[in-house]
Amino acid sequence: MVPLLLLRRAAARVPLLRPRSGSSGNAGLSRSEARARQGHGQEEEEGCYRLYPGHIPTSPLQKALLAAGSAVMALYDPYRHDMVAVLGETTGCLALPNLRDKMKHHPEGYRILQERPRIRLSTLDVSRLRGLPDGSLGREYIRFLEDNKVSPDTRMPPKFVDDEELAYVIQRYREVHDMMHTLLGMPTNMLGEVVVKWFEAVQTGLPMCVLGAAFGPVHLSAR
Repeated sequence: MVPLLLLRRAAARVPLLRPRSGSSGNAGLSRSEARARQGHGQEEEEGCYRLYPGHIPTSPLQKALLAAGSAVMALYDPYRHDMVAVLGETTGCLALPNLRDKMKHHPEGYRILQERPRIRLSTLDVSRLRGLPDGSLGREYIRFLEDNKVSPDTRMPPKFVDDEELAYVIQRYREVHDMMHTLLGMPTNMLGEVVVKWFEAVQTGLPMCVLGAAFGPVHLSAR
């Protein structure tokens, strides 16, 4: 079972997210999202139809060039999260549909795809999570964020995924990454990231995770 579904099950037992209000039309959209939706007609006229806010349409050749360039930069500096994000999007053409299909065939995964919850500080009930017992997912997750001074809000939105539903899948993957650290008890140093990448590579099959797991130890030996 992919980690996205495992975390959904854990979240069902330990409420992590505040309920998100429904929306219709442009209701509930940010100003930038509303402008993006209103600008669809103009983009279509210009031959550059965007599937979601921030989407950048690219050809197979452009994706290949982006994948090659981001792979080199990510291997040179694994902390270049922007390059890691581009690599994940431009090489996940097979793994992302597979993840999406697994989610669709599981009740909890299907519900995630329908409701599309987000993991952000604005959706987390932080005070409630702090009050949970030690050892619970919610309490340890908040402890991890605070101890390592990280935030789910820093996860980059997708740009190069040419499918709106798959864009949400990779966004979800990014937002549960810190929960993987929490579940595995791994810090955010290079060793911790390599261990998490091995786990994610097995669970998701994303080429970016496989590359990180395979070549990450090079930086360990260099130190």
